[in-house]
Amino acid sequence: MFETAIAGSLPKPEWLAETNKLWPKWMAQGDSLKQAKADATLLWIKAQEDAGLDVVGDGEQSRQHFVHGFLEQVEGIDFENKVTMGIRNNRYDAQVPQVVAPLRLKGRVHAFEAQLARAHTKKKLKFTLPGPMTIVDTVADRFYGDKVKMAMAFAELLNQEALALQADGVDIVQFDEPAFNVYMEEAADWGVKALERAAQGLTCTTAVHICYGYGIQANIDWKNSLGHEWRQYEKVFPALAKSSIQQVSLECFQSHVPMDLMALLEGKDVMVGVIDVASDVIETPEQVADTIGRALQFVPKARIIACTNCGLAPMSREVAEKKLQALADGARIARERYR
Repeated sequence: MFETAIAGSLPKPEWLAETNKLWPKWMAQGDSLKQAKADATLLWIKAQEDAGLDVVGDGEQSRQHFVHGFLEQVEGIDFENKVTMGIRNNRYDAQVPQVVAPLRLKGRVHAFEAQLARAHTKKKLKFTLPGPMTIVDTVADRFYGDKVKMAMAFAELLNQEALALQADGVDIVQFDEPAFNVYMEEAADWGVKALERAAQGLTCTTAVHICYGYGIQANIDWKNSLGHEWRQYEKVFPALAKSSIQQVSLECFQSHVPMDLMALLEGKDVMVGVIDVASDVIETPEQVADTIGRALQFVPKARIIACTNCGLAPMSREVAEKKLQALADGARIARERYR
């Protein structure tokens, strides 16, 4: 009851990359960088295990960014001539690569870190991939001329890598779709269809993560503009409830998301965000347990997974470690309180 997991990313150590940044520069190159990525992956697996988490991940230590880490292994994308483009409905500008030709995988994308993680933990292993709709929102299209067509092309490539990750021994493949909270009508229309194409044929557990973004200023400003109730989930949750995706990760603690929206996910496991990623204040275990208790009004206890609101990448390592401990300790309290 009340398994614990992270949404995906964790801070990169200062010897691996710039700290407190969403798009950090690497501190090494070549073989030295590969070794540093491996060291950081093992460091965070140990930290998650030491905290007592039930489901662990690689912390996305081998990826500069959660979307572009996948795109770097895709043919048909021009990284040499990036352009500035407004993403997430122009919430902020980003330097993005351009899709200039038919999309194909160059080969395996995440074999190195997935196999490394699998070899070094006996816990359930979750691996994250960007969702097709969010990828479409994070590249400039100079070839397809139709975002649905391009999303389905990316979904096919994601599916190839997801099936390979499953063969690597990954227990849970999660697709990250923050764009679902921005383009709600399109998400319910074709976004979920593209997501299901990405998950096609998987027999491991499938998940989708939908949040209100990392704790960077552009996202904080956007949240402050959304009013006293954030009802974006209301648009897409019914479509996800009808889908084959088994787990849904959502933002909850310190947000204005009405808790009753979780009831729209009947039949799904719900990764309830009980850790705020937009604040360095460390949650108390009691706060974590209380959030789980409120979720119990709308989700059966066997279907609740305690999780972080989003990734912890831009945070300091010290704060992230303490938040992981609060997550695990709070779930322990909840197990005693609500058994």
